[in-house]
Amino acid sequence: MEIFPSIDIKDGKVVRLIEGDFKRMSVYGDSPEEAAERFAAQGARNLHVVDLDGSAAGRPVNDRVIGKLCSDARFFVEVGGGVRDAAAIGRYLEYGAGRVILGTAAVRDFDFVNEIVRLFGAKIAIGVDARDGRAAVSAWRDVTDVDAFDFCEKLRDAGAATAIYTDIARDGRLRGANLDVYRRLVSLAPLMIVASGGVSFESEIAELAAIGVYGAILGKALYEKKLSLPRALAIADGAARPGSDVKA
Repeated sequence: MEIFPSIDIKDGKVVRLIEGDFKRMSVYGDSPEEAAERFAAQGARNLHVVDLDGSAAGRPVNDRVIGKLCSDARFFVEVGGGVRDAAAIGRYLEYGAGRVILGTAAVRDFDFVNEIVRLFGAKIAIGVDARDGRAAVSAWRDVTDVDAFDFCEKLRDAGAATAIYTDIARDGRLRGANLDVYRRLVSLAPLMIVASGGVSFESEIAELAAIGVYGAILGKALYEKKLSLPRALAIADGAARPGSDVKA
């Protein structure tokens, strides 16, 4: 399973939110590039980068600094936040992003999803942000009537390669992920599922890998040192067991 350390950017700083609430924000550094360097030193192969200002504005805002991260050959970078059109997708791919994430635009206009998947194929991921099983949009401020699981099924049928599923109520709370929903979502193969929101324990990483989840995003648990990135990588790769330094 792939591990994606998360770098969320607001006003040029590295931050984390609780349940996507900008009023409950913690700042963890002034430089996304320095955060990426720390992750690289700990063995990271991937980055999950979110333009939070872009999510709120409906267009990329921090694309200059994100472009620098995307161009770093050490990482496979998936990037989202404010991506609403093919031009923004193309620009991030030119920067070197491995995958670009659609969120609000995908929920509001499924014809757009079909067109973008046709144009960019596996370089597109769909961010499915759910509260109480319903898809949320506009930086998680608006909860729709769209059933999140059914939406993921629709994405699979449309040929989308990857869905990043975030349980909003778990995000940033350090209380664990919604493992039940990921056990259900893996039934939608070949759609690859990335788990996001509350992953905080080594046992969860092992469980997610065992059930066939493609990737897991680690955010606040890394910044608060609840999880060790080298340990998380080893467990995801099957080289260590949770809660043990003994090789598997």
